[in-house]
This record gives sequence, C-alpha cells and structure tokens, in this order.
Amino acid sequence: MFDIRPVSYVIGLLVAVLGATMLLPMLVDLAEGRGEWHVFLQSSVLTMFSGGLIALASANGVRRDLSLQQVFLLTTGVWAVLPMFGAMPMMIGVTDLRLVDAYFEAMSGMTTTGSTVISGLDELPKGILLWRGILQWLGGLGIVIVAMLFLPVMRVGGMQFFKSEGFDTLGKVLPRALDISRGLFEIYILLTMICALTYFVLGMDVFDATVHALTTVSTGGFSTSDMSFAKFVGSAEWAGVLFMVLASLPFIRLFQLSRGQVQPIYRDSQIRTYLLLLTLAVAAVSLSQWLVNARYDLATLRSIAFNTVSFFTGTGYGSADVTLWGGMAFTVLLFVGAIGGCTGSTGCSIKVFRYQVFFAALTSQLKRIAYPHRVVTVRIDGRVVPYEVMASVISMFTLFAVTVTAVAILLSFTGLPFLESLTAAWTSVFNIGPAFGTMITPSGSLENFSDTAKWILSFAMLMGRLELVAVIVLFLPTFWRA
Repeated sequence: MFDIRPVSYVIGLLVAVLGATMLLPMLVDLAEGRGEWHVFLQSSVLTMFSGGLIALASANGVRRDLSLQQVFLLTTGVWAVLPMFGAMPMMIGVTDLRLVDAYFEAMSGMTTTGSTVISGLDELPKGILLWRGILQWLGGLGIVIVAMLFLPVMRVGGMQFFKSEGFDTLGKVLPRALDISRGLFEIYILLTMICALTYFVLGMDVFDATVHALTTVSTGGFSTSDMSFAKFVGSAEWAGVLFMVLASLPFIRLFQLSRGQVQPIYRDSQIRTYLLLLTLAVAAVSLSQWLVNARYDLATLRSIAFNTVSFFTGTGYGSADVTLWGGMAFTVLLFVGAIGGCTGSTGCSIKVFRYQVFFAALTSQLKRIAYPHRVVTVRIDGRVVPYEVMASVISMFTLFAVTVTAVAILLSFTGLPFLESLTAAWTSVFNIGPAFGTMITPSGSLENFSDTAKWILSFAMLMGRLELVAVIVLFLPTFWRA
C-alpha cells in the first residue's frame, strides 16, 4: 500500500516555513503604516499552524529513502500545495482576490512565470508587492534544488546525464546533497544582494531595488509597477541584463567560480552555446529594428538587449512594447522563449543542454544515413551521451510541443481569440510571463480571462516548471503499479 506520510511530512514542513516568511512583508507593512500588516500576521499563523499539523500527523511515517513514486508525488505536491497557502494574503488583503485569481498569482510567482491578474500595482501596499517577489525568489531557488537533486533521480529529459556532468568539480565530486544545496543557497543569496545593491546605486529606491533583485535573480519578472521595467529605463536595464544572464547560468558553475575554479566555466559547452545564441538573438532583433524602423542608437540597443534577454531567460520583464518591433523581431522573441537558460539555473523552458543533445542526436543520425557502416558516437564536452538520454530528450521536445498545442486548444474552447490562446499557452508552459492580444490589459494583466482559462494556465505553469514528465506520470496507472 502506498504510504503518503513521508511526502506529506516534507510538504507540511515547507508550508510552515512559507508561513514564517510571511512575517517579512508584515514588518514592511508595519513600517509603512498602512494598516495591512494584520493580513500577513493572520496568514502566517494559519499557514504555520496548518503546516505544523500536517507534519506532526505524518511524522510517524518518516523514513530516510523515498520510493520513485513518492519522489514524483513530492516534487509535484510541493509546487501544487505551496501556492495555495501563498495565495492567502492576496485573498484576505487589499487585493481581495478570488481563489482562482489568488492561486493563479501565487502559482505564477512560485513557478517564476511572471504572468499576473493584478492591475494597479503602483497603489498596492508594499507588503503585497514584497510577498510577490518573495514567492518568486523561493520558487527560483526551489527549482534549482529540484533540478539538481530530484529530476536526475527521476530521469527527466536527460537530467541524469547532467547530474554526473554538473556535479563534476575538476576531479572532486561534491560529497553530499546537503553540501550542494548549501553551496547553491549561498550563491543565490550573494547574487541577490549584489543585484539589489547595484539597482540601488543606479537609481532605484531601497524597496524597488530589493523586490526587483528578488525577481531578477529568480528570473521571475514580477515588478512593483504596472509599467514593469519601463519605469527604470536607463543604466538599470544593463544591470538587469547582467544579472538575468548570470541567473540563467548553471549555479554549480557559479559555485565553482566562487571557489576560484575558473576552468569549468570555460569548458562548459552549454554556457558557450547559450551565450552564442543570446548574442545572435540580440543581433537578429537589432537588424530587424534597423531594417523595419530605421532605428539604431544606444538607447535602442539597450532596450533590445534587455527585452531579448528577458524573453530568453524567461524573466518576463518589459521595458518596451515589443509588438511594435515588427514580425521578424517578434518571431525571434517567441522562439528564444522556447529555448530558455541553462540546466541547473533559475531559467525556464526546455534549456540549452537539451537542444545540444537534440541536435547532436540529429547530426549523428544524418551521418549514419550518409555512412551506413560508420560507427557514430554522440558526445558533449567529451562525454558519450547514452542512447536513453537522447531518447529522453527527444521525448521531452515532443511533450513540450504537444502540451503547448493542447493548452492553446483548451484555451480557445474558453472563448479566447487565437493570439491570446497561443501566446498564453506559450508563456505558461515555457514559464515566460507576458502574453499578447486585445484581451491583455495595457499593464500586461490577464484579469480579463475566464476562470476556466486561469485554472488551465495555472496547471500549465506547474507542468512547465516541473518539465512535464514529473506531472504527467502521476496520471498513469502503470506508474503506480510499478
């Protein structure tokens, strides 16, 4: 009989921790003096109490090793349950959101998607704005830990190959999962602090710098203003580019770099490929702007670089209306959103590593056709890629394509026009943030979507952040009989 207690115990502890973090925005609201602090106090007490009860009720079933079914259920359960409690302050606070809207907002935060159903951000209490940033920051770190520790065990999309490669530290393998987690956490905090300080030096106030640092390093994209990053155009955009790129690099490489090990950065072909693709994307959009709008100056280049990096990394900030850039530029942005950052980063989407494996497998197949008797071995960074990894990656590409199509069709059944259905499916499954169309408000809010569409998008964001397989497998009877 399946034992759910080890899973519910971990989820209960995480829920309690989430409740404790609600005290931070409570303190901000107290300092602001707007009288909204009690919202977070109530939410914190209820959340910590609920999480504690769940953990206590399941404590007698705790054990050291989890089965494969329990690992899958835990991974999905964390991302499904925590947004329910994370939505609480937005339901009883000044935003007064309904369950569907609050859950959508919290899910968008935890999955670092960045889509929103809230307008009038500039008028909201600072506590709510900080809470949205905290949700994204927690989700950004969480997916790194999941990607490094759980997904390789579950053999999701070639992650088992990345595990052996990503943990290699020039001959010394990090000995324990705890050491890995601690190292990543240190880098995550340090990067966030440096980002906040940089934003502050470049003109943001302390609060805006803090919230945007949380949502930049998590590549989440929630802002404190309906204008998003258009409120901070200038040198802050260049800083945003830098920290979005750093956050979308493998955190294990940043950890090694902090220990004085520079060679892994140079040797990692995924990083080289990612930076090359990023450069080509900025160049393509810049060429489009020059040809279509006859504009090419430093301000235009800065805007192009910022928004292209924002789409590529899945951050979702906006400092310009990209729909005015022409069809070629818009197509490039849609395409790079489906690539995403590197594995083991806070970046979203399919990830560069899987594109490397996919094209390496495709190239090897073409060579086999041209030279039937030739032995062709697929290698990445000098390591042989097993056939099962290639099959897993190809399956992942198929799943992403099928899922985006299915979500778009389901959204069209709710009455959404074609452009809204397609871009909302694209932005939710790839965890990018912005959607496009006449039903999207000028501030980028999806508040005009139906409740059914919002539930569909919430589930799509969950699936995309956990890379589809980890969620889909839970609905297969054969998985539970294994």
